[in-house]
Amino acid sequence: MFIQPIDYFLVVWFALALASTVYVGFDQYRNNPEPVVMKWGFILVTLYMGPLGLLLYVLADKEPRPGEHEAFTGPLWKQGVGSTIHCVAGDATGIILAAVVTATLGLPMWLDLIVEYLAGFAFGLFIFQSLFMKSMMGGSYWQNVRNSFLPEFISMNFMMAGMAPVMSFLMMGRDMRAMEPTEFLFWGVMSIGVIAGFTLAYPANVWLVARGLKHGLMTERAQASEPGGRSPKARHARMQMQQADAGGHSHHRQDSGPASSKGAAGHHMRSDATTPQIAALSIASLVALAIGMIAPANWLNLTLSARDVGGVIMPRGMIMDRDTSADTMRDMAAAEPRLVTASYGPAARGDQDLPFRMENGVKVFELRPSVVRWHILPDVTVDAYAYNGQIPGPRIHIRQGDRVRINVTNGLPEETTVHWHGLILPNQMDGPAEITQAPIEPGQTYAYEFTATQHGTYFYHPHAKPDRTQALGLYGALIIDPANPADEVAGDHDYVIELQEWLVREGLTYPAMPMDGGMPNFFTINGKAYPSTDTIRMKVGETLKVRFIGTNNGFIHPMHIHGGPFEVVARDSETIPPSARFLADTVNVGPGQRYDVVWKAQRAGKWLIHCHIPHHTTNNNAEEKGGGGLMVVIDVS
Repeated sequence: MFIQPIDYFLVVWFALALASTVYVGFDQYRNNPEPVVMKWGFILVTLYMGPLGLLLYVLADKEPRPGEHEAFTGPLWKQGVGSTIHCVAGDATGIILAAVVTATLGLPMWLDLIVEYLAGFAFGLFIFQSLFMKSMMGGSYWQNVRNSFLPEFISMNFMMAGMAPVMSFLMMGRDMRAMEPTEFLFWGVMSIGVIAGFTLAYPANVWLVARGLKHGLMTERAQASEPGGRSPKARHARMQMQQADAGGHSHHRQDSGPASSKGAAGHHMRSDATTPQIAALSIASLVALAIGMIAPANWLNLTLSARDVGGVIMPRGMIMDRDTSADTMRDMAAAEPRLVTASYGPAARGDQDLPFRMENGVKVFELRPSVVRWHILPDVTVDAYAYNGQIPGPRIHIRQGDRVRINVTNGLPEETTVHWHGLILPNQMDGPAEITQAPIEPGQTYAYEFTATQHGTYFYHPHAKPDRTQALGLYGALIIDPANPADEVAGDHDYVIELQEWLVREGLTYPAMPMDGGMPNFFTINGKAYPSTDTIRMKVGETLKVRFIGTNNGFIHPMHIHGGPFEVVARDSETIPPSARFLADTVNVGPGQRYDVVWKAQRAGKWLIHCHIPHHTTNNNAEEKGGGGLMVVIDVS
């Protein structure tokens, strides 16, 4: 599933890479006169580097006209390309295979890099260099291992020095899908890493070719017959090995006859490099390798693995450093769009009464949190956690003295509990995970049962990772009517306001938090942002009881009503005695707080209920039809 713009780009890139690879493979085997190992070298490198591999092939290796391959590939820079192709084709294959295995096994990133280096070096030396080139080089397999070891070591060091930091920073950046082999992004990072490794290894390979320590490009031509051949159809390899000097001239050496007739020395070239030069380059390659492998640990937590972070995506602006834990990353990560189980249109409303059934005198309710797609505006959706497909969750409306049982079945991808905010009940029913109960794991059901001994305005929310799961939509009103109706401070109209903040960026929904990268850009009343909020209709002289509920997670909202003051009649579900009630036009509703206020419509018109922080009455910092976010209109006639 495509969930980020980069996914579309990567599909195009991989399509171009595949098309480029098909062309290179076809052209190599049909038209280009060089050994099989080089054909496969360019094929693999083009697969890894896409159009850039094709560009290298056309500019440095593809025979422009029949019979010109030897002269065309002679310049030193082209020979360096061929030498680097040897390195990248073998080493990168080993690195990529190791990356897939280590990610699947869940190895930490620091160990992942070490295993990748060893696998890349081993594959490049023992397979691609010593085995695949044995027929051309002559001599025994182990002779080729010894002869290839030092140049392969230098080349591999520089290549891994380029790949390691690219993989570290891109895999452990905001989008941790880059650590998962099942994601496009993983392969995109591999491609960028190979390009970086090729770039860093190229200068060293130019020097190695110029000094006769590595082979560059080669030409292999087939002949119809040879003098003294038994058959005119006999074909023998004629290999041309080119050793370029620093001035860009190439020295051609031809060997005719079948490969089996070559001497033990084969195509080994004579090197004019001095021991101090080789030692200095080797040390420089080790220093580059150490920097590439170790330096990222100063900024990244390399102890984490793909299994630890699980392919999560973090919000822009989040501070991630070497101390950032996997729990921190998962807590701030976006809701996974691929886990959405249902989508609801703009007309859907939350806070609908939750039905119940009676069982032996007990009111039984069913709650199921799951991942849904919810419209907070006609053109803005959030990937949210919702109880029973509603934001806010369904209203549980009971009476003081009722015995209730709420069965909570977890349909989320993570653990949860439910806390009944402000209620006095048995401790094991209170909801804090790991304290009064084990978390409800995905797919499990937990039954909360208690008797409602209080009355007033309450709410329910999770107490397992509430900074994440409540911020993503898990909250709902719990209204308990008094056993004695006379204890209720009533109005002609009763309206519940549940507050929430949202962070929506680039099509992803993150839990809004008061920290770097987590600041909200949308705000809702009862799951909708103005102008999609309700309009409350009443007449002059009527009263409106507003129940403000601080279902919001991390911000305080000074809630104000236009058109005259209101009377504060209850706070945190406790009814205020008549002598202590007071008039106000603004109350600060913090997380978890509840205020019951009664407002009288004194004059006709449209009067606002809104948060008095102007930013909270915008939608992504913009106003629409006079405002946004935390605004509700009272239409008095």
